[in-house]
Amino acid sequence: MTQAIVVDQFRKTYPRTWKNAPFEAVRGISFKVNEGEVFGFIGPNGAGKSTTIKVLTGATPPTSGEVSLFGVNCSFPAARKGMGYVPENPSLPDYLTPMEMLLMGIKLHKLATSDPYRHCMECLEKLGLALVANKIMRGFSKGMIQRAALANGLCTNPRLLILDEPLSGLDPIGRRDVVNILAEFKKSGGSIFLTSHVLHDIERLADRFGLIHRGELKTIASPKELMGKDEVLLIRSQGHKEIPGMSRDSDDRWQGECKREDLWSNLHQLELSGHEILEVKPLLNLEGLFMKYVKGE
Repeated sequence: MTQAIVVDQFRKTYPRTWKNAPFEAVRGISFKVNEGEVFGFIGPNGAGKSTTIKVLTGATPPTSGEVSLFGVNCSFPAARKGMGYVPENPSLPDYLTPMEMLLMGIKLHKLATSDPYRHCMECLEKLGLALVANKIMRGFSKGMIQRAALANGLCTNPRLLILDEPLSGLDPIGRRDVVNILAEFKKSGGSIFLTSHVLHDIERLADRFGLIHRGELKTIASPKELMGKDEVLLIRSQGHKEIPGMSRDSDDRWQGECKREDLWSNLHQLELSGHEILEVKPLLNLEGLFMKYVKGE
């Protein structure tokens, strides 16, 4: 299987300054991202996520170890051929229009297309920017800037998207639209490496995730793998009859926990007791796992 990203024993140490000792931001991490995979990279502030992205995009070299994109070491400009990147806080040339920026991007990437204007307009339409395609970006809202940056990352037809907080600043409709666009990009064979503090976004998008804390990679797995076969579910119901094992939430609302293999028998018991099922969800979600690895260390 082709690897979009290979990180092998990567370390990054920032040197001593006049008032600070050397700081090891990333401590010998290793992982692979397969072609066509969405890999979520999560961790608290200062964990090493941004440093890893800087090395992947060639902005800074690793202190030691190997980092490559599609088999090309990240120290070479050729590694970034076919890569789209959207930073957490895009600094776009606000004296240009979105259309001018995208046309410049595909020209710099030497993208062959019969109709560059139409190609760029399709990208802007996907991101809801068609009506402002020819308006100068100065004065755009944060959400519009984020959409423009995503359009710029997608318009070069990349094989790999590196996204740092891609849904930051978007309203709920914008978040939904971008999630659908990224799912479509993955379906077409594209690879995605993304960070987000909104763990629900990672749960929706990622095939696997890596959790980094204090420069060390704590785990790499899918949310389903980490929950395991003993996954615990939360059941919330509404009814007047008391159910053994469930606690009262309010006058007629109840909640309780059960293992997945006991779910149907529990639901049947609630149905026989005249309860209406309000909600069934995993008790241990990605946020819970995040806190399990990070809190208290």
